Amino acid sequence: MSWKTMLAYVTGSVDEEVLLRNEYLAQENRILRAQLKGRVKLSDPDRITLAEIGKRLGRKALQEVANIVRPDAILAWHRMLVAIKFDGSKKRPYPGRPRVPREIEKLIVRMARDNRTWGYDRIVGALANLGHEVSDQTVGNLLKRSGLEPVPDRKKSTTWKEFIRSHLDVLAAVDFFTAEVWTMFGLTTYYVLFFMHLGGRRVHVAGVTPHPDESWMKQVARNLTMEGWGFLVGIPCRFLIHDRDSKFTEGFRRILESSGIRSVMLPPRSPNLNAFAERWALSVKQECRGRLVLFGESSLRHGPQEFVGHYHRERNRQGKRNALLEPDAGDRIGSRHGRIECRQRLGGLLRFYHREAA
Repeated sequence: MSWKTMLAYVTGSVDEEVLLRNEYLAQENRILRAQLKGRVKLSDPDRITLAEIGKRLGRKALQEVANIVRPDAILAWHRMLVAIKFDGSKKRPYPGRPRVPREIEKLIVRMARDNRTWGYDRIVGALANLGHEVSDQTVGNLLKRSGLEPVPDRKKSTTWKEFIRSHLDVLAAVDFFTAEVWTMFGLTTYYVLFFMHLGGRRVHVAGVTPHPDESWMKQVARNLTMEGWGFLVGIPCRFLIHDRDSKFTEGFRRILESSGIRSVMLPPRSPNLNAFAERWALSVKQECRGRLVLFGESSLRHGPQEFVGHYHRERNRQGKRNALLEPDAGDRIGSRHGRIECRQRLGGLLRFYHREAA
């Protein structure tokens, strides 16, 4: 047998074996595919492999052997691979104007929120004062992206935070806190009514009673609005915020309104809107009321009054740059000379350290 005959015999045998293998695998794929329900999920590497082999086979061969996906899908994957190979969009510079720096975006949003009546041109002018050149259209786009309405709609709404901040000097808050007192009738719940001027943080304990009925509340309102020495008249106060407690009766509010003080009722379930008064009541509980056993109404009156004096003249206020509200002239605040002395209230529960007066 010549070598040519031998080569033809071997080649034919190999081709026949390959064809038989391909036929077997193709039939096996059809059987397995018929038993599978739903769509076969392929990963990106699987798609890339099928696309590369499928391109070499061609559409006609794919129609005979492709069972998982359609031949058109395999060829579409191949075209996508070619497009990705020659895609240079990531290397191109971004078209149009450069993006506004992040810090300027925050500044624009801050100006719009702090000043509800400022339009786009007003904000552009304020930015120019700070050395930033931004167009009014850019300001409008940034505010829309941040969910802020245009100025005609924005200036019609006012948040509670803005209302309180803009009326601090003429705004007061009122609230109750309770205390359990031992009396001849046993343990009795007393109500302590206090008022706070939000601008100066001054506090006034208006009264103590176990029964804060309407007549008692009306008398408190008369005392607070009395010309010459009433607490709300001396601030002066134009708005009084309080919760929806039924103890703040219509008669109580009517007496306040007759003196030019508008009663502002808070929304339901919103103690955070009266945060200044709530925080003061917590301070009383932590530093005074919660550390005393009270016997009789007189001891209850004495405790809060002592704390008020400590709060005004001896307690540093973080909301006022950590300074004293009404320091005594003889305490020599800030001096480094002189002997250090300690002033005590309520048997040492409240302490204040100061320099000895010259």
